[in-house]
Amino acid sequence: MTQRAFPILFITATRIGDAVLSSGLIKLLSDQIPNARFTIVAGPLAAPLFAHVPGLDRVIVMEKGKGKGHWFKLWNQVRHRKWSLVVDLRGSATALFLRRDKRAIWKKLPGDIEHKVVDAARTLKLEGDPPAPHLYISPEVQALADELLGLEGGKGDGPILAMGPASNWIGKVWPIERFTQTAAQLLDKDGPMAGGRLLILGGPEDTRMVEELRMASARGRTIDLTGKVDLLTAYACLKRARLFIGNDSGLMHIAAAAGAPTIGLFGPSDERRYGPWGDKAVAVRGPRSFEQFLAVDPDLSQAIRHMSDLPVATVVREAKALLARTEPEAELSPQEAVIEEAIAEEVAEAEAVSEPVVEETADDRELEAVAASADHPRESGDPS
Repeated sequence: MTQRAFPILFITATRIGDAVLSSGLIKLLSDQIPNARFTIVAGPLAAPLFAHVPGLDRVIVMEKGKGKGHWFKLWNQVRHRKWSLVVDLRGSATALFLRRDKRAIWKKLPGDIEHKVVDAARTLKLEGDPPAPHLYISPEVQALADELLGLEGGKGDGPILAMGPASNWIGKVWPIERFTQTAAQLLDKDGPMAGGRLLILGGPEDTRMVEELRMASARGRTIDLTGKVDLLTAYACLKRARLFIGNDSGLMHIAAAAGAPTIGLFGPSDERRYGPWGDKAVAVRGPRSFEQFLAVDPDLSQAIRHMSDLPVATVVREAKALLARTEPEAELSPQEAVIEEAIAEEVAEAEAVSEPVVEETADDRELEAVAASADHPRESGDPS
């Protein structure tokens, strides 16, 4: 018997970074509800991130308009369907005026400094570790990325150092010459990534700013994809990176979600809320705290190069430490692999004899938490 579809309206962020940080909730719902059908609402820049979500019916691009007009336009697009669940991470009142069985609406807490991943998980009242950011890609996207990186057939040409030198505001941009110096030290013949290649990523508007980094890098050892690939192809490329170094940006969060060891460079932004997520991710800053930057630039809007006090030596030191901590395990020889497999089989047989066979049942706590969110109080205002 075919299960009835479980339509979910998932309203996520306008910005790329925030959308990535909330993406783990989509994977959680997809894993827990096999018949889930998603309609995802996101801003123009973030919308392409969700093109390959399983069970995707539609991605609605919501461009912010004057006043609250964009919310009325969205409501008019989704009001004709009854939703099994509406998840609104923008904290709007849209869900209150839709036919739905359950709703989960983000609510801002006063004085909140929790990480955005934790913040998003709280909307579904999840307990324990929050779901880590996760993006879906097709095999074709990964194959294209491997071709761009020269990795066809699984063959590599040294470790890949990926860099994202741009950001959405000059105040968060580390000087480009310091990226160049850092890359040189890490890829030098005596460096921890000797024999590796440099991958440069960014948007079309970043092409000119990365020119110095590209020109100073060794010819034939640089892959400049700035402005040449979309977000999901960049994500697929970063899945192959040995290390990513970049400013606080959407690309930094994409790198961490891809599983690349990630160093995020911070100054006038709060790593407690926006640091790269994961056990292979590190936020690095100079001598000044976030509060000290606020004292100089209260609205965080001035055209000041705030990142100039972060030394190359600090970033290189953290990079070396992260590389050492995430060193991949050495591949086993064919003989060692046979021995390890035989041992694993013996252990499995012994456990099968000593332990009774227990049929596991699905843990429905997360879904029960979602159902409980139907009593969420009305949230006013539009933080977008």
